[in-house]
Amino acid sequence: MISDVTGILLAGGKSRRMGADKRFLTVGEQTLLERSCNILSRIFERVCIVIAQDSQPLETPVPVLRDLIPSCGSLGGMYTGLHQAATPYIFLSACDMPFIHADLIRYMVDVKDEVDIVLGYWNGRPQPTHAVYSRNCLSVVEALVRSGDLKLQRLLTTPALRVRLITEDEIRKIDPEGRSFLNVNTPSDLELARSLCADQREDRGGAPSERA
Repeated sequence: MISDVTGILLAGGKSRRMGADKRFLTVGEQTLLERSCNILSRIFERVCIVIAQDSQPLETPVPVLRDLIPSCGSLGGMYTGLHQAATPYIFLSACDMPFIHADLIRYMVDVKDEVDIVLGYWNGRPQPTHAVYSRNCLSVVEALVRSGDLKLQRLLTTPALRVRLITEDEIRKIDPEGRSFLNVNTPSDLELARSLCADQREDRGGAPSERA
């Protein structure tokens, strides 16, 4: 178990494009929230869920934090996670990513020590909600939140922060199809995730699809 990184799961509960609370939609035999919590809890000694200030309470054994600053999206959730974590780093993930891969997360954590940010680069795009962030990011995140600039990608161009991109070639060695970065935002995304999960179960002879 990793002790110097806290797993932070963003579960705001807005789900505007889905039309239903994504956290409680099932993929396989678990809800999206359960899938992500279970993976992170196998990796990190400390795991927290961050929800919006106006979100419905969650019944979960994992500690739940409400956003310290309201209505700031993922950047606000990151701020809350960095501010509240007792560790020098956090691993940030979103609960609508049903196929996060424990081995890829561990790989990213393993290369964190000389940098402030470690994140995947997939399909020509950085993946800021599947990333490791150091406490050194906190002041930059706070300044962005206070200014109303809520794009996580802004952190990547901040000269004071050292960034390590995990390339597609590196990712493919662990997660060949990059399923770690699949987000479930719409009903069609949910249908795809359920189909992929069913395929995994068939490939494994009916074994659970969650990756440890």
